[in-house]
Amino acid sequence: MTNLIEDLKWRGLMADCTDLDALTKRLNEGPVTVYIGFDPTGDSLHVGHLMGQLTLRRFQLAGHNVLPLAGGATGMIGDPSGRSSERNLLTPEQLAHNVDCIKKQLMRLLDFDPASCPNPARIIDNADWTRNITFLDFLRDVGKHFSLNVMLAKDSVRSRMEGDGGISYTEFSYQLLQAHDFYILRRDHNCELQIGGSDQWGNIASGVDFIRRKLGITAHGMTFPLITKADGSKFGKSVGGAVWLDPEKTSPYKFYQFFVNTEDVKVCEYLRRFTFLSRPEIEELEAKHAANPGAREAHRALAREVTRTVHGQAALDAALKASEILFGAEIGDTSEATFRDVVGEVPTKPVERAKLDAGAPLTELLVHAGLVNSKGQARKDIEGGGIYVNNIRAGEAARVVTAADLLFGKYVLLRKGKKSYAVLLAE
Repeated sequence: MTNLIEDLKWRGLMADCTDLDALTKRLNEGPVTVYIGFDPTGDSLHVGHLMGQLTLRRFQLAGHNVLPLAGGATGMIGDPSGRSSERNLLTPEQLAHNVDCIKKQLMRLLDFDPASCPNPARIIDNADWTRNITFLDFLRDVGKHFSLNVMLAKDSVRSRMEGDGGISYTEFSYQLLQAHDFYILRRDHNCELQIGGSDQWGNIASGVDFIRRKLGITAHGMTFPLITKADGSKFGKSVGGAVWLDPEKTSPYKFYQFFVNTEDVKVCEYLRRFTFLSRPEIEELEAKHAANPGAREAHRALAREVTRTVHGQAALDAALKASEILFGAEIGDTSEATFRDVVGEVPTKPVERAKLDAGAPLTELLVHAGLVNSKGQARKDIEGGGIYVNNIRAGEAARVVTAADLLFGKYVLLRKGKKSYAVLLAE
């Protein structure tokens, strides 16, 4: 417990803190209750949200009590921080569905089981204490404690006011609601610390000040840096869009691939921030990466650890199996779902099932798949041992592909050399 702050510093997980010496002293005295909020604006978190949940997990592992807060109330408004436009407002039914989905994802990231964990996590919803507050009550009990000048000076507000779209009173009031959440948690749950991304610093500081004014007691706030790519762009996007924690939206294989393809200049930073590997383990990987970045050992370790944390060991094993298929591994007992992930990574061409029923010459299929330019070249490649059907070397140029070669009754995987793949889809 006493080494938590030093570990957070070493991992690059500290940006701002209300009073670092006071917070360090308090953490060393014994367990504290800490929370982070997430607004359920969608039915899944994405990797851009991981930093907060994993940091909360670090506090739990250090013996502290953790409260992930679902913004069932604030989610109906939307936080303007980091945004250039107004959010679409959600219905109560949409929010309830999103909260339920996200709770299930958090079960992998935090320990909620009192039977196995001495400090189990508890999910709370700010709609529980916000839904019955009247507008006049809120103005009287909360609004009067906030200076309009201070609110207008916040970066998240000022940047929106200077933009073309401006900011609505609805989103402008968000920081009051977040401060009120911290006040309620400090008063009713003895929650002393709020954490969040660096774009939340103004909101968190407002909550600390509000608690001091209303309750006359201390609270703490701490932020971690926002994660970016090497070019400064937002982290968490791939070619196909956001990388989701929901395996139905982003498969564990594609999730693994997102991290294994991390930029070289970022992989060591991500190892520190996204994994629970020890400092000696990470420093060893950093040294290997510096000596031979082409070996990509740090990349694979990063992808393994984050995929295991988010999706579990079984999903990681399936992702690794799918990855190995594209390096020539036997397909064996690979599941259809895993193979479909592979299909999504390589060119796919339709082929008439009737042709396969009759037996289609492999030379023709190689041309059809775009792996060779002519049947003559196909024959040479087959005779040279460079053509594979379902990752098994094709021995003869006269080889035909039949329905018996179909994987899962619909696919044939063709490979030329080590890295040129194509999939035939029987229709």
